[in-house]
Order: sequence, then structure tokens, then C-alpha cells
Amino acid sequence: MIHPFRKLFAPFLMRRLYLQIYGVMLASLLLVVILSALLWEVYGRDRVNRDVLDSISRFVALTLPPPGASIATQQATIERLGQDLELELKMFDASGRLIAKWGDPDMPDDRFHGQTGWFRAHGGPVVALSLPDGRWLVADAERRPGAAPVVNLLAALALIGLCVGVGVYPVARRLTKRLEQLQEGVERIGAGDLKARVDVKGLDEVSQLARSFNASADKIDKLVSAHRLLLANASHELRTPLARIKLGLEMEQDRPSEERQQALKQDIADLNALIEEILMMSRLDAAMPLDSREPVDLLALIAEECARFEGCSFSGTAPEIEGDPRLLHRMLANLLENGLKHGIQPVTVTLSSSANVVTLDVCDQGPGISMAERETVFQPFYRGPDRQNIDGYGLGLPLVRKIAQAHGGWADVVAVTGGKTSVRVTLPSSP
Repeated sequence: MIHPFRKLFAPFLMRRLYLQIYGVMLASLLLVVILSALLWEVYGRDRVNRDVLDSISRFVALTLPPPGASIATQQATIERLGQDLELELKMFDASGRLIAKWGDPDMPDDRFHGQTGWFRAHGGPVVALSLPDGRWLVADAERRPGAAPVVNLLAALALIGLCVGVGVYPVARRLTKRLEQLQEGVERIGAGDLKARVDVKGLDEVSQLARSFNASADKIDKLVSAHRLLLANASHELRTPLARIKLGLEMEQDRPSEERQQALKQDIADLNALIEEILMMSRLDAAMPLDSREPVDLLALIAEECARFEGCSFSGTAPEIEGDPRLLHRMLANLLENGLKHGIQPVTVTLSSSANVVTLDVCDQGPGISMAERETVFQPFYRGPDRQNIDGYGLGLPLVRKIAQAHGGWADVVAVTGGKTSVRVTLPSSP
């Protein structure tokens, strides 16, 4: 059965992490104090008490009259010390005979004969001092006014706990406040606010967690934005082939035609190619692992693809790379088709390598890509203002970059001699 107190307060304490940290710190401090007190009690107290009491006994011997003084003189001295120190005292000679006393210490006369130290007699603290001249003094501090030692200890612990608590609370609260900000950021992301970010403060693990959260949020935001753009453009691009297919089917019902049937087949093939490219783009955007990763001879792939197109040539050599042959085939095909559609033949492919990097340059004889378009051509469905009537959907170069990224590489447009440009793909070679 759960205790009512735990049932009431446990959920609150579990939710407030800073209270848990705060409590652990205070409990740890209390444990350190208790262990220190135990170690002092076991190892240090007896030695310190012995040294201190030996010094006190020598000091008291100097304060008292000599052993040969009269009993009255010694009694007067003991009374004066007892009154001034508010202690009950007994002094004995070397044989154990009572010489003088002040008050009425409740203890046997010979119990502490010849001993020096702290003792307990009848529930109260007693100190016995063996003097250098053979006499010994017993003091009963039980009736001395003032707080009990336990009360003093508890008061000291309470004061220490208060001071540490005041100092620890801001530290614990600062730590958990940053965690609460992270929680708020996660909840905002979950609610659909993909622009939510958290402040990064400090250099500890929590700040590293905040950096990782912001980086993940950036990736999610970019991925969702890319998918939204892809979906919007795809819906637009799909309308044209679907409209042609619908119109062709309606006309085919009225007047069947072999030529129209061939056109419908071509429209369906184009639509299938578009859907395949959209699916591939979506999969690459999601950064899914490659279906296959194996050694690939890039020069052999280039030779195979160049053989499929007229007006293409290749040169150079490079070591093998690791990758997905199907995706690399698609990347090379898109590069060659892009050069043949938008450039002027011949299209040349140059392969080279350096410092564990394989470089692939594809260049045609056209005027090249303007500086303003060298980055926008890699945006999905982008087609330049002077290329609207050229077949295609604007997914060729975007797929080239995505495939290169999936293999740990990159693709961009670079200027080459003669005022032309080249699409350059860099890929890591096999280790």
C-alpha cells in the first residue's frame, strides 16, 4: 500500500528534476558530515582530547597551590575555580584522599583515580585530570548552563544545511531550467512549430544536448520543407501527362488510332519516369541507407552510359569507389541527358582522382550555366526561363546532387576554360 504522503507528493517531486538534484546534494552533504563525525569519534577525538587535557592539567597545576599548601588554601582555590568556571569540582591527593571540593559531584571518589580523559558518570559528562604533582581533579559539567551537545550539533548541521542549500539551489535550478527549455522546444516541434529552437548556454552536456536538438530541428525543418515543395511541384507536374492521357483516352473511344495509342504509351512511360524520380528524390531526402554498397568501377559505368548516347566521349581513370551501382548509373545518365538536352554536343566526361577523392566532370560545348543559376539548377523542378519548352521536369541535376550526397560526395557547377561550365561530382574513393 502506498503511503498517503508519497501518493500526494511523489508525482510532483518526480516532475521537478531540480528538487531531486537539490535533495541529492543535501543528502550527500549530510552523509559527508555524519561520516566525518564518525571518523572523528573513532580516530581523532581520543588523541586530540588526550593532548588537550594533558595541556590543561599542566595549566591547572600552575593555577592550584602546591601540594604542601594547607587544606583551607586548596579548598579556597577549588571554590574560586568552581564558581568562575561554573563547574562542580573534586580534588584528590596522590593517595586518593579527598582534599577539596566545590558543589556535590555525584561520583565515587576513587573511580577516576590517576586517569585523564572524558567520561560519563550517572548520565553526565565528567572530565578527570591527573596533575603532574600526583594530585588529580574531577569536574562534573552536567549542571553547567548552556545548550546540550546534541542540540549544538543539530544547530550546526542545520546552519550548514541552510548555507549549502542557499548556494546549491541556484545551480540545480539553472541546470534544470535549461532542461525545461529543451522540453518546451520538443513540445513546440511536436505541435508543428518546426522553427522552434532553444538557447545554447555553457559548454557542458546540457549545452551539447541543446546544440544537437537545434541541429536535429534544422534537419527536420529542411526535410519537411523539401517534401512540401516536392509535393507541390509534383502535383503541378503530374497534371500535364495525366491531362494528355485523359484526353487521349476520350479521343481513342471515338476514333481509335495507332498513332494516338503510341502517344498514350509514351505519356504513360513519361508519367512512370516522373513518379519514379519523385519517389527516388523523396527517399534520398529522407537520408535512408543505400540498398547496396559494393565496389564500383566508375570508369566502366561511364563507358556503358556513354555507349547509350550519341555525341558523348570520356577520358581519364580513377580507383574504385563504394556505392550503389543502380544509383550511380542513374546519376551518370542524368548528367549525360542534361548535357545533351540543354547544351551542345559533344558532351565530354573526364574522370580523375586525388587525395582519396574521385572527381567526375561533365562538360558540353554550349554557353554554360550563368552564375545566378549555378545553385538554383539543383533545386527540384527548376527550369531556366529559356528552357521551358525542353522536355523534362527539372529533377535531373537535383537527383545528381542527392545521389552524390548519399555516397558522401557533392555536386556543383564550376567554370572551365573557354567561358563554359562543367557539372562536377566529387565522390570518396574506396579506403
